[in-house]
Amino acid sequence: MMKTPYFTRETMDDQASAFIKSLKTPEKSDEACLVPEESALLVLDMQRFFLDENSHAFIPSAVPIIPRIRRLADMYILTGLPVIMTRHVNSKADAGLMAEWWKDLIDANKEASDIIPELRIPDALVIQKSQYDAFFQTSLEASLREKGITQLVITGVMTHLCCETTARSAFMRGFSVFFPADGTATYNEDFHRATLLNLSHGFARIVRMDDLLNQLGDGLDEG
Repeated sequence: MMKTPYFTRETMDDQASAFIKSLKTPEKSDEACLVPEESALLVLDMQRFFLDENSHAFIPSAVPIIPRIRRLADMYILTGLPVIMTRHVNSKADAGLMAEWWKDLIDANKEASDIIPELRIPDALVIQKSQYDAFFQTSLEASLREKGITQLVITGVMTHLCCETTARSAFMRGFSVFFPADGTATYNEDFHRATLLNLSHGFARIVRMDDLLNQLGDGLDEG
């Protein structure tokens, strides 16, 4: 698997803008606004398994998205809005085809399964999942319904696997999806671009993290 650091802290803003510009999808300005009080932030699988440089599953481009996710999470907490984090772990009993594809499962009892210290947020709800789809056999949908959530911001790793699958699943359940071009990461730019292109055509609004922060800030000012 070819891994490339297509995101760096210095280039992320320009790269995200370029990604969005390349999509060439019609802007739905009347539908594109985040409604903060109806939204939740979902942070997928930001675990040592993917963020430790010594791990074979390390994602180089995930490192620069950490502070951006943290800023967005802090803003959600500040405004009293839900932050939900997932922790992907597998056992032989629940891995299913994950075991066939990846062989090396993420053991819940090992440090590699832990969420990275930079994103340990005391007020966040942590949900354990075993498949790409964060809705599959988890309490995620029930938690969102209970809170009256209609919009979901999806961040984390990997862009083309868990993030894309969860975005599609959220759409099918009636949640409006906001997918930051600079809020997820994966092994290389081809995978990342492919997801943004696919989701933009009928599943999610592709945005920048700064746009979301600005909309949340505006909501906080109005409150």
